[in-house]
Amino acid sequence: MTDFTDEELALDPHFADQFEQGFRPACQLYLISPPTIDASFVDTLATALDGGEVAAFQLRLKGLEEDAIAALATPLQALCAQRDVAFIINDSVALAQRLGADGVHLGQGDGDPREARKILGPKVQIGVTCHDSRHLAMEAGEAGADYVAFGAFYPTTTKAVLHHAEPSILGWWTTLFELPCVAIGGVTAENAAPLVAAGADFLAVSSAVWNHPGGPGAGVAAFADVLQQARNGAPEPK
Repeated sequence: MTDFTDEELALDPHFADQFEQGFRPACQLYLISPPTIDASFVDTLATALDGGEVAAFQLRLKGLEEDAIAALATPLQALCAQRDVAFIINDSVALAQRLGADGVHLGQGDGDPREARKILGPKVQIGVTCHDSRHLAMEAGEAGADYVAFGAFYPTTTKAVLHHAEPSILGWWTTLFELPCVAIGGVTAENAAPLVAAGADFLAVSSAVWNHPGGPGAGVAAFADVLQQARNGAPEPK
């Protein structure tokens, strides 16, 4: 097998600039829960959703038994259904099936998307974490994932960062593939614009919303300007 240097494998940051940009739907928010919540969090989520458009909500609670997560999930799932927000379970195909969730998000150690598809059926959304790897993203797409997630793009306190992605990977992906991509990791309203400009279909946000000084509604609303600018600058469908 041929060995390549990091420099040889590096992605040209201007790769996407060589191609005419095709039509893609405007970038949207993908909200991820705080690492710990209690029964009152349904009110917090409602306040966040009042702040603006949110496409999806992912329940990510590490270290809890599935029964405990299921109990917390029930009112959140009902709220998401009322607000037309996709309800996504993190990590667990079994829990996603048990709850009838709209989707499941799989890390690299959380199972094969092909097996998840067999269990969950054709209508459930399957997302896969791909870190900063073009290879992992292509593998996920071939395995039938509905979206791929790249990151972390910025420092984050939500989880330990082992992989750092550059915005150019978003441009590379959206230039070559129709499958949506999610930008994750330390995304805030202040630093999101380069990710949207590079081609992110979704911005995965967590602490920027839940820890916003004006509350979670203001946290969601803070992204409105950068997302609106993206809508205004998007090419019309042909």
